Amino acid sequence: MRLSSDLCKTDSKYRFMESNANQRKTNMSGKLVEFEETLQVLASLVSRGDLTVDSSFELSDTLYAKATIPPVERVHLWLGANVMLSYEIMEAQQLLQDKQRTASQGYANALDDLDWLREQITVTEVNIARVYNWDVKARRSSQG
Repeated sequence: MRLSSDLCKTDSKYRFMESNANQRKTNMSGKLVEFEETLQVLASLVSRGDLTVDSSFELSDTLYAKATIPPVERVHLWLGANVMLSYEIMEAQQLLQDKQRTASQGYANALDDLDWLREQITVTEVNIARVYNWDVKARRSSQG
């Protein structure tokens, strides 16, 4: 039955789109966490003023190194695609806050898309069931 086949194709398209939206949501969620952590580090750099700080940082899963961090006026942000730029701390905070707002909007859009797609998948599944039931009823009436 062609109609049932078309509905199944539509259902699989919606499921594919749902998978992509879920992946987008996961990516945005990870970015939001990274932005928040980076903004916290920048805030701690601003709050410490002209003090040096002794710290340890992770090189790999089980290897840590100690470092003395002098007062800084500039930070280097990894922008991706093998690009790292140097920014004043306040400029870096503003850039990260803008990126965080954009990522938050992308996350909200992914959630909205997922809601819409779930609704469409439900409607499509109900329609597939109706067509199947109609076909079963038609076959029974043609036999008897």
